[in-house]
Amino acid sequence: MQFPIIQRVLGILLALFSLTLLPPLAISWFFEDGAEMAFLLGWGLILAAGLVMWLPVRNISAELRLRDGFIIVVLFWVTLGCSGSIPLLLSEFPNLALTDAVFESMSGLTTTGATVLTGIDSLPISIQFYRQQLQWLGGMGIIVLAVAILPMLGIGGMQLYKAEIPGPLKDAKLTPRITETAKALWYVYLGMTIMCATAYWLAGMSAFDAIAHSFSTVSIGGFSTHDASIGYFDSAAIELTAVFFILLGGMNFTLHFLAWRSFSLKPYANDSEVRAYLSFLLGLSIVTIGYLLIIQPTDVSGSFRDGLFQSVSIATTTGYTTTSYQSWPTFLPVLLLFGSFVGGCATSTGGGLKVIRVLLLVKQGFREIRRLIHPSAMFTIKLGGRSLPDRVVSAVWGFFAAYVATFALLMLILMATGLDQITAFSAMAACMNNLGPGLGDVSAHYGPINATAKWVLVLAMLLGRLEIFTLLVLLTPTFWKK
Repeated sequence: MQFPIIQRVLGILLALFSLTLLPPLAISWFFEDGAEMAFLLGWGLILAAGLVMWLPVRNISAELRLRDGFIIVVLFWVTLGCSGSIPLLLSEFPNLALTDAVFESMSGLTTTGATVLTGIDSLPISIQFYRQQLQWLGGMGIIVLAVAILPMLGIGGMQLYKAEIPGPLKDAKLTPRITETAKALWYVYLGMTIMCATAYWLAGMSAFDAIAHSFSTVSIGGFSTHDASIGYFDSAAIELTAVFFILLGGMNFTLHFLAWRSFSLKPYANDSEVRAYLSFLLGLSIVTIGYLLIIQPTDVSGSFRDGLFQSVSIATTTGYTTTSYQSWPTFLPVLLLFGSFVGGCATSTGGGLKVIRVLLLVKQGFREIRRLIHPSAMFTIKLGGRSLPDRVVSAVWGFFAAYVATFALLMLILMATGLDQITAFSAMAACMNNLGPGLGDVSAHYGPINATAKWVLVLAMLLGRLEIFTLLVLLTPTFWKK
């Protein structure tokens, strides 16, 4: 392990992160909203911490090794989650305790969208902007992580893309160098954000709300500048705009790059994961809308609007709301919560297991059924017309097993802290899938639950966002052996 190199990289990253406090600082000064000192002190503290880490090892240089990369990724997200809480902790309003400030910061950076805040409408405008910006930065960070780091883990992510389509259409690198790949994805991400903000503004949002919500829409985050979320605007045009860009944000961003580069929709049409993604969301929307029409037959328009919006928002792990879906009768709230386990596509800003893994698990299940009928036959799993090697299938099964085991363990810990079964299950699902709103005591916000449960959920957000193995690999003795 090259600890001086790890320290050097973390110092640089912290110093760079401190620069992200300058836009909300400028906004606070311009509007004189009272949060200027919180951002100024936060910027100074984070920059100083980065320089203190970097200066002693600034002249040390060496090639990063695989294990160094894992440590940097985990420490970077933990450090950022804590550092991002500093302005929230120092600001007089909302006046958060340490636990709540870290929870809010980590929720933003992991694009979870769970909040401990109430009275969001009356927050200083700079704090409102800062929360949205955290999600926007975290969303792009996840894409770069997926492209640059996760292929090293062998957990059935990018391997599937290389196996699915021949040639270089989907690889760990869209361009010859990873830095160029990251730059290309940033261009796509920034362009989509600008288009989303423009569309929101044309649909009726103010310029500030349009920019703020474009940050959390493209990142599949779910934070809003209003307590009522998207329901605050009560606009079909805004809701349809949100649905469209949520769908794009939940797709593989390498496909957006390829479609932009080729000026063609073929990358989407030829992708089996996108087809499964859209089919799943369509089916879920039909079931939700249909059941709402049964229980409220006089409100046809409301059933279609709420059913479509909530299905897409919850299943993609965005977490926007237009109505209190938690109060819908019978099975609908739980159905939507289970939909969040599927989540978005791999290499997207969405959370959950990811569509391509679920698709592969379903195919593997059908293969095992066929093997029961024909024990001697040889069956292969295909995606995009190409057979997948068994090592990819095993990797996905390993990921699924780790996901379920971790989920069950953390949920039991939540229950041990005093949460009831519904609250514990939904809170763990909402945070580990990076969804946000849950059921029971966390249906509105996470403020009422105890501090221990909040720290467990912070860990769940991080595990879900880093795809489980990125963090769990550090806990294995093998990782630390020379």
